[in-house]
Amino acid sequence: MASTSADHTDAAGRVLRPRMSARPHLSQTSSADDLHGVLSALTKSNGNGILCSESNSGHSTPIPHDAPPSVQSLSTARKQVRAEQRRRLFPTVEFASRVSHFDPNSDYRDFHGFFNLFWVGLAIMCITTMLRNIKDTGYPLRVEIWSLFTVKIWHLAIADFFMVASTAVALPLHRIFRAAPAGSALTWARGGMAIMSIYQVLWLALWIAVPFLLEWTWTSQVFLVLHTMVLLMKMHSYAFYNGHLSETEKRLRALDDPSTASRAPAYIYPTTRNPMGTMTAGHSDANGQKANGTTEDAETVAQLREVLARELTSPIGNITYPANLTWANYVDYIFCPTLCYEIEYPRSDKINWPNLFSKIAAVFGCISLLTLISEEFILPALVDASRRLDPSLRAESAPLTAVEVLLVLAETVSWLLFPFMLTLLLVFLVIFEYVLGAFAELTRFADRHFYSDWWNSTDWMEFSREWNVPVYSFLRRHVYSASRPYIGKANATVITFLISAIGHEIVMACITKKIRGYGFVCQMLQLPIVVLQRTRWVRGRKTLNNVCFWCSMILGLSLICSLYVLV
Repeated sequence: MASTSADHTDAAGRVLRPRMSARPHLSQTSSADDLHGVLSALTKSNGNGILCSESNSGHSTPIPHDAPPSVQSLSTARKQVRAEQRRRLFPTVEFASRVSHFDPNSDYRDFHGFFNLFWVGLAIMCITTMLRNIKDTGYPLRVEIWSLFTVKIWHLAIADFFMVASTAVALPLHRIFRAAPAGSALTWARGGMAIMSIYQVLWLALWIAVPFLLEWTWTSQVFLVLHTMVLLMKMHSYAFYNGHLSETEKRLRALDDPSTASRAPAYIYPTTRNPMGTMTAGHSDANGQKANGTTEDAETVAQLREVLARELTSPIGNITYPANLTWANYVDYIFCPTLCYEIEYPRSDKINWPNLFSKIAAVFGCISLLTLISEEFILPALVDASRRLDPSLRAESAPLTAVEVLLVLAETVSWLLFPFMLTLLLVFLVIFEYVLGAFAELTRFADRHFYSDWWNSTDWMEFSREWNVPVYSFLRRHVYSASRPYIGKANATVITFLISAIGHEIVMACITKKIRGYGFVCQMLQLPIVVLQRTRWVRGRKTLNNVCFWCSMILGLSLICSLYVLV
């Protein structure tokens, strides 16, 4: 009979088979298994023909007396491990100094199961809500908000198309600014920046007024206003960055004749690696000029020329200004999920179509959930509060008192806390994970860093950096970095928050058709709160600060909504 694969023969041709373990029912410890496997592999075959079993039976071929000392040592160690195993009646549990997954010092970061639990919880909420509606009304859903989506929808589509198309004026205007000779009133530095700024102000005023003039519903107005803000930032970034490049190109061309060219330091535009922007490569006297003909001057010119040329080249290195001034490049930029223009972006190899379709489906799913939450939990609370605060529904002998108003407001805020928490999370998901993710997949935009772990924020400054990375990058590049050299770090920070607060207030005014300033005040209050949180009594208390952040976030959303609607 032929021997099995586990059989071996010795030098005399005899078949050696591994013997069965005398105690097969005992468990092997993990550490013993590992050591036995290593020893077996090391002694399986040596130069003297010594062989041992490959099975895990715990026995092997006897070691000859004349075996090398290394083989004898391995055999002795193996026997000691087997003897130790025989003394253990139960498997060994490994204990070590470790922290739990939720411990702040833990390196564990995979909480995908809780993400799935979030959706399971929302599914339960939807099912119970629809069952309750069927019981009360005979229909699974209310239709008050759903019906608003179809009102004048063609007006919205046409207006949105023309709004997007009107941003393209930036490209022909920029070509005019670039073609203007140095020193002309139409160059970017002299007149182009002012022309583009005036156009942006008029453009913004027009498209904010359109929903009011056409008497749209608040749902259509929300979409158009938010899209208007996005396109305003995109147009601004495109115009100002290309304007900077046009001035850089003029300086580079001027260096072809070093005798008349300026030696002033070159301005490097803010990037991810250079967030503040720098002045580099150049030496100047009081007049911005330097005498030529010296070796030092030649080196300065060469260095300045190199820096200017690199500034005109994309970070990836495939496109150099002005090769980016094409309609295809502009249309691609409009669809890319970023607010900061670059000559070239990193791209993925191909479109992941299943991922794209899943994100598109998730967008509609999140919008449906947001509508359901608004219909079932937010709108009824606001309607009830408005009715209770309506003076016309009360007797003249029992007018509203300040205490009653405050009680109704407090009760309404409490009813809105949980719905607004869900609304916040769903808005975050639909915008930063699904809408931006879908456009990134469609354009093969490779940088998908649209947010960081904002849920761990300990102050509002950290939240502003991590909640909305595209807007934060725009404000840092085109507001903070642009104003800091002139007004200092503290004032630049205030200006950045001020512009952000004005933008949020415009959105709230368009949605509610009221100018109250509640959102503006609440957002500007973040600055003194940040100063307080960075004092030595509060700084470093991460859990406390994060709890305060979440409480102020949820309470603030409910309070602002109640104030805008009821007051």
